[in-house]
Amino acid sequence: MADKLISVDPSTGKKIAGYAIDNEKKVTAALITATEAFAKWRKQPYSKRAKVLNNIAKELRKQKERLAILATQEMGKPIQQGREEVEKCAVTLEYYANEGEGFLKDIHVKTDATKSYVTYQPLGVILAIMPWNFPYWQVFRAFAPTIMAGNVMVLKHASNVSGCAVAIEELIIKAGAPKGLLQTFLLPSSRIEKIIEHPAVAAVTLTGSTAAGRKVAEAAGRSLKKQVLELGGSDAYIILDDADIEAAAQICVDGRLKNSGQSCVAAKRFIVTKNTKKAFEEAMTRRMEAATWGDPMNDANKVGPMARHDLRDQLHEQVIKSIEMGAKLLCGGYIPKDKGAYYPTTVLTDVVKGMPAHDEELFGPVAAIIVAKNEADAMRIANDNEYGLGGAIIGKNIAKAEKMAVEEMEAGSIFINDFVHSDQRLPFGGVKHSGYGREIGEFGIKEFVNIKTIYIK
Repeated sequence: MADKLISVDPSTGKKIAGYAIDNEKKVTAALITATEAFAKWRKQPYSKRAKVLNNIAKELRKQKERLAILATQEMGKPIQQGREEVEKCAVTLEYYANEGEGFLKDIHVKTDATKSYVTYQPLGVILAIMPWNFPYWQVFRAFAPTIMAGNVMVLKHASNVSGCAVAIEELIIKAGAPKGLLQTFLLPSSRIEKIIEHPAVAAVTLTGSTAAGRKVAEAAGRSLKKQVLELGGSDAYIILDDADIEAAAQICVDGRLKNSGQSCVAAKRFIVTKNTKKAFEEAMTRRMEAATWGDPMNDANKVGPMARHDLRDQLHEQVIKSIEMGAKLLCGGYIPKDKGAYYPTTVLTDVVKGMPAHDEELFGPVAAIIVAKNEADAMRIANDNEYGLGGAIIGKNIAKAEKMAVEEMEAGSIFINDFVHSDQRLPFGGVKHSGYGREIGEFGIKEFVNIKTIYIK
């Protein structure tokens, strides 16, 4: 077994740093520290919790450039998007500092009792298992509501962003947070099961693949521990016949290329009817080809490398297999000669069920255009997928699109005339194989609390 977690710059393939793997003694000591920290933190008033969150937000902004560079170096995120991610984390911390107490107010209920009400109390130590694609946002969107509710957190981050994981713990400490509020574990995934089962851990939140979600759910289920799982996605965008095709294509490209296409909630399947097929193909391809890709440290580049070479190669295999099965390649679709894990912006059309581009999640800058018989068939195609994280409907008839979104589309978030993205004010999560539970918004802060009934006669 390797004794270090290695960070590699995906733009060059060169090793950045190695991080010593935590031994069992260190993990056990951290869980004891977390338990002791929870006993104190849960007693702190909301005003004290809010002050800590606001201080962490300030520290994030102070370190914004350093953190953005670190994310770019470890997983290839375009540098400007790294800065935006850090800012989004700070805004979310401030949001819960301002709104958290109100979300968790007691709810008085009239019953036969003299007094009866519902109160929200923290659960304890929450284990967060987080992915590499948004190395700060994924952590802080779970951390902010969890901590404001009175819990503490231990973090197992993706191995390839260990530098980001260490930086998160360090900046929280520098912001003056109490000892043990968040601790980072540097561990391979093979050791997660034992931590889930540890009696100190009260609940688990995971953002990752559907396969990882199954393993975590199984381990947590054996211990009867609450989970929130945000898993894979293959978001469908339905372009209605009355849509402005040029505007629709821009929305779709923006949604497809966010984070170089490496997002569970990125736009992935683009469903058009025969009436708009040709115009949409032309508009989509033109914009995808115009999106500059290359060195992620260059502000001008919209797309950087994929996070790892093996992920790039897997994506290329999905593209090639889809072409072999009949998909038509409109642009891209090759492995560049660069040493980095780059993949060009790619558009496939005439994608049908059975092809990887239709059935599987394409985690990179590849767009799959699917042709439906009509708008009703487009909705059928959108729902004919194992995932249900997000989706979008683009068209001029807002009432029609809204009705379709509410009554027909099977996903946790439906956006009309915009690409799907998370907002700290709204709940985020999926259905079907995209997981369960919700993060952020008022619903997110209530996931890891004991919804306790008090009845006084």
